[in-house]
Amino acid sequence: MLNLFNRMVTVLLWLLLLLVAVYTAIEPFTALAQAMAWLQSTQEQLRSWQDTNPSNFLIAQIAVGVVAVLVFGSLLWFELWPRRRRGVRLQTAEGGVVELDTESIARRLTWHLDQLADVITVVPTVKARGSLVDVQLEIETAPDIDVPMKTEEVVEVTREILEQDMGLRLGKLDVRIRHAPFEEEWLA
Repeated sequence: MLNLFNRMVTVLLWLLLLLVAVYTAIEPFTALAQAMAWLQSTQEQLRSWQDTNPSNFLIAQIAVGVVAVLVFGSLLWFELWPRRRRGVRLQTAEGGVVELDTESIARRLTWHLDQLADVITVVPTVKARGSLVDVQLEIETAPDIDVPMKTEEVVEVTREILEQDMGLRLGKLDVRIRHAPFEEEWLA
């Protein structure tokens, strides 16, 4: 959710900056005159509010500062220190807890799936989701394979490795197969 929010804010900010830069490049003097006029009117409005009631103006200054620190500080906190675990927790038979790193799971999947016939490269992406493991596999294969059969074999091996060998629970499994190019002699 926060990732979607970050993307939307980033896209809107970049679009705004793009429009401002293009407008400033096309009409630099007009853009500067408009910016100066807007800043001047804002300064006059703030000065009139301060002259009308200085104590309320000070309270508003403090409120705006506190809200800015809370909103932008929390967004910065969530961006820099995500709470996503890098591992999956497992309960042992003796009651202990083990955390298995997602990179270790990915390396093990890579090693086992590379052993399959006609599989050239495997790039797994493993994410922990509670007690489940979500896996996305990018697989490059020989160009002449039977896709449904190879997909079924990859899914079966992945499920066996995760659930039987490692004791994990598989969540989502997304397999993306890409064929290697045909050799030139095959094309002739």
